[in-house]
Amino acid sequence: MSTVTNVSAGKPKIGGAIFRAPLGATLPTNSTTALGDTFKALGYVSEDGLTNTNSPEVENIKAWGGDIVLPIQTEKNDKFAFTLIEVLNTDVLEAVYGSGNVTGTLASGITVKANSDEAEEACWVFEMVMRNGVLKRVVVPDAKITEIGEITYSDSAAVGYACTITALPDSTGNTHYEYMVTPSTT
Repeated sequence: MSTVTNVSAGKPKIGGAIFRAPLGATLPTNSTTALGDTFKALGYVSEDGLTNTNSPEVENIKAWGGDIVLPIQTEKNDKFAFTLIEVLNTDVLEAVYGSGNVTGTLASGITVKANSDEAEEACWVFEMVMRNGVLKRVVVPDAKITEIGEITYSDSAAVGYACTITALPDSTGNTHYEYMVTPSTT
């Protein structure tokens, strides 16, 4: 039976929606356990929110005459995309440029080095609130930024880092986990 209460939007959780921690951090296994101190909030995200592309790529084997007789999965990318707009946040800068390429504070002066260093693998957590207060948490045990969009400096829009991360399989072959729960009212 169809139920309209199962239809939802995904709003960012108050206090932060995107978190990043070093690879190997203790990962949550539900929607409500507090994240450990190693997870850093990456602040505001653009109004486009978060997108997840989790689709297989298939090579179709055709028979004589053109009928598709065997679709063979050749890969399955699990990617998340978002635009970080707190460009003065050192945790954001470290996520984008690498922790070894950002030094200082706003008070003392921040230095960012852009170079060809390999992007760091990290743990990522996305938190949101669904319809009727349902808490949803997406946990990505291992991912790295594989694309950064063009950075525009303009007086009519916020500067942002449009990031795409590619999730890598964990020791059990999973690229991400999703947890949802209706919060307790007691």
